[in-house]
Amino acid sequence: MISDVYFPRVNGVSTSIKTFRSELQKLGHEVVLLAPDYGTGQDPDPNIIRIPARKVIGDPEDRMMKRKYVNALIEELKLQTFDIVHIQTPFVAHYAGLKIARALNVPCLETYHTLFEEYLYHYIPYLPKRLLRYIARYFTRSQCANVDAVISPSGPMQQILTEYGVTNPIEVIPTGMQMDQFSAGDGERFRQKYGIAETTPTLVHVGRIAHEKNIDFLIHMLSKVKQQIPDVLMIIAGEGPALNHVKNLSQQLVLQNNILFVGYLSRDSELLDCYSAGDAFVFSSKTETQGLVLLEAMALGVPVVSTAYLGTQDILGCGKGALVAKDDLSDYSEKVIKLLNSPELRRHLSKEGKQYAAEWSASRLAERMSTFYLELSAPSVQAAA
Repeated sequence: MISDVYFPRVNGVSTSIKTFRSELQKLGHEVVLLAPDYGTGQDPDPNIIRIPARKVIGDPEDRMMKRKYVNALIEELKLQTFDIVHIQTPFVAHYAGLKIARALNVPCLETYHTLFEEYLYHYIPYLPKRLLRYIARYFTRSQCANVDAVISPSGPMQQILTEYGVTNPIEVIPTGMQMDQFSAGDGERFRQKYGIAETTPTLVHVGRIAHEKNIDFLIHMLSKVKQQIPDVLMIIAGEGPALNHVKNLSQQLVLQNNILFVGYLSRDSELLDCYSAGDAFVFSSKTETQGLVLLEAMALGVPVVSTAYLGTQDILGCGKGALVAKDDLSDYSEKVIKLLNSPELRRHLSKEGKQYAAEWSASRLAERMSTFYLELSAPSVQAAA
């Protein structure tokens, strides 16, 4: 595997990679990952090769791998018996991964984690959205044409790629849940640490604080909820390029006492406590190719209120463990108020969500990935390619 992002950089791509690596290793596979060197906070995993990287201008969280160091590894990689190259991101990793696959003469596939059509506009707003949409679609088609197959985390994302004109095989394989990691969270401990009263109605949002996550919508929603539930509190866990913007918006709407920013939290302990401190988990992103945080909240028994777009449609389609809201402030806020005012509804969705999240087994989905790897690396497939 090769990726432009991995822990300690926290996001959905890092989580997906870590989950699949862990489960594939349990199945007996050896998975070597090439990822940027962030300098600190990195696990000493012998099967993770950290590539020297430079900081990305305007985005202090990310790093850009230096291609020459990846190229220098190729001769060493040739000495090992790799069967497949799995690219996880479309930047340096895409082109470096293609070069490695060709040098090793093995199949190459790529997971399409990010909907760039919506993503680009938030970071290049001075160009027309129509032009950016064309660029994103052309970029996606050309990259997908370079690999032997594409992994889509959801059915709606597969449909979008097909509409773009991607003709290579597209396999839908979501990232699964490692349920043993979401068996316990101590919401009371989290509330005590941050001075949140036991009776305070609490909403939680976990994720990167970026413009494409549509957090502005949640801030405006909170303002409407506050009109009926004055002491409502929303905990926002995460960091990102839109943090100052979100904080400024909360001040403009006089919500300083109704929002608690807690930054990044450890996935092994405090993040689970943060989820569990919520009476509800709220989400409104329109660009998720899957939306793992919804399943994480459900696994911990936290009811969800969310809109359903792209990958989140696959998770929320059955309506279990969640109230699905329209992309409308009135409808969304009414559902949040209804949930906060109904302990019985919260208990029902909590129980239902736990059972539903368990269906998204990481081991089962890793088996599907393993099977697809084997099909792709079969001699008949390679000969046809």
